[in-house]
Amino acid sequence: MPQAVRRTFVLGTSPVALVALLGAAAPPSAGSSGAGDPYFPLAGNGGYHVGHYDLTLRYDTDSRRLDGKAVLHARATQNLSRFDLDLNGLKVTGLTVGRDKADFRRDGQELVVTPRKALKKGQWFRVTVTYHGKPAPVTDPDGSLDGWIPTDDGAFVAGEPQGAMTWFPANNHPKDKASYDFEITVPKGRTAVANGVFRGQTTSHGRTTYRWRQSEPMAAYLATATVGKFKVERYTTRDGIQVYNAVDPREADAAAPVLKKLPSVLAWESKLFGPYPFKAAGAIVDRAPNVGYALETQTRPVYDQAPDLSTLVHESAHQWFGDSVSLTSWKDIWLNEGFATYAEWLYAEQHGGDSAQTTFDELYAEPASDGLWEFPPGDPGSGANIFGTPVYARGAMALHQLRKAVGDRVFFRILRAWAGEHRDGHGTTAQLVRLAERESGKDLDALFRTWVYQQGKPTAP
Repeated sequence: MPQAVRRTFVLGTSPVALVALLGAAAPPSAGSSGAGDPYFPLAGNGGYHVGHYDLTLRYDTDSRRLDGKAVLHARATQNLSRFDLDLNGLKVTGLTVGRDKADFRRDGQELVVTPRKALKKGQWFRVTVTYHGKPAPVTDPDGSLDGWIPTDDGAFVAGEPQGAMTWFPANNHPKDKASYDFEITVPKGRTAVANGVFRGQTTSHGRTTYRWRQSEPMAAYLATATVGKFKVERYTTRDGIQVYNAVDPREADAAAPVLKKLPSVLAWESKLFGPYPFKAAGAIVDRAPNVGYALETQTRPVYDQAPDLSTLVHESAHQWFGDSVSLTSWKDIWLNEGFATYAEWLYAEQHGGDSAQTTFDELYAEPASDGLWEFPPGDPGSGANIFGTPVYARGAMALHQLRKAVGDRVFFRILRAWAGEHRDGHGTTAQLVRLAERESGKDLDALFRTWVYQQGKPTAP
C-alpha cells in the first residue's frame, strides 16, 4: 500500500484562508454501477480499484453447487458512500467491509454495498463476500455461452466478456486489473485449474484442494477455475516459464502433437513481440461440445476441444495482446483479435505456409457484400459484433497494411514497443496510432481511418 505523503504548509490563522487554500472535501457519493463501456454499460463499477482477489471455492461436481468466499483488497478512487460489485445469480450469505458488516442488496447483476462508514478517497479497504449456489453461464449478445459452463465431469470456465460475475464478485471490466490467489476444492479425482503459478495440492476426506497464484495484473474476464478429469503435464521451459497442461483424456491423443509445440511457439512469439509477460504458461484442453470456442485465459488458455496449431498460436499471442496489454473499451477489441489473428498469418509465413500477403489478397478478393466488410473492426457497433469476422480478419488486414506502409523493420519494432510500453496495462487505438507514427516518422491517420474505421470494403488494397 502506498505511503501517505506528508506536506508542510505555512498558513495564516484565518479558518477562511485555510478553507480557501485547501478547498472543501468532496462529500461521499455512490460509485457508478458501470465502468462506462458503451457496449456493456453495467460491466465494471466506479469509485474504487481492486488490487487483489483472494478466491476460496468449493465445487461439488455431482450437485453442481459452488460455495465461495471472495476477499477483495481495493482502494477508493473517490470519497465513497456506496459501491457496486458485479455478481450474477448466486446467493450472498455475508458481506463485510473491513471488520464491519455492511448493508447490501441485489439489483440484477449488481451487488450494491453500503459500508457502515464512508470510505475516503485513496483509502485501502477489504471486502469479504460469502456466497453459494449453482453457477450458470450468461448468454452473450451473439448467442454464445460465457462464464461458468457445466460439463459432464466439471465446468468449463471462460469469462469473455461478461462471465466472471457468474462465479465471483468482481469489478468486471478490463480497465480494472488485479492479482489473484485461488484455493479451489473439488472431489478427489477431479482437477481444478486456475491462472498463474501452481502452488500445490492436498487431499483429505475425499476432496482435493488446488492452489494457484496469478501475480501479474489480470482482468476479471481472463480468470478461470476450470474443473474436470484431466491428465496433467508439468515442466519448465528453457526460458524458465512454468508450464502446466491439463487435458481431458478423451482429447489427449489429438492434443498431444499440438501442445508439444507450445514451448517453440512461445519462443517464436517472444522474438517477435518481446519477452513473454508472465511466469507461467500452459493449456486447459476440455471436452465441452456446447461451448464452441477457445479463450485466452491468462497464462493458460482454455480450449473446448483439442486445438489445431493455428488456434494455439492465436491464443498464445493473446498473452501479449489482450492479456498483458488489455482493453480500455470493448469497442477496441480489434487490438486483441486483429493482433492474434495476424500472429497466425506471421507464423504460417515463417513456417512454410502462405505469406501474409497471400492471405490478405485472398480476403480482399471477397466481394463487397461479404460479411468481412459488414462493419469496421474499430467500431463493431454493438456487443453482438465484437467477435465477428471483421474484428479478426479485417483487423489483421489493417496490421498488414501498416506493415507494408512502414516496412518490416519498423513494423516489428512497433509490435515490440506496443507490448513493452503497455505491459501489465492498457491500450487504445489512438495510442497505437501515435506509437506507429512515432516509430515510423509517417502520418498514418489515413491508413488507420480506412482500414480500422471505414464502413464497407476499402476501394484499394
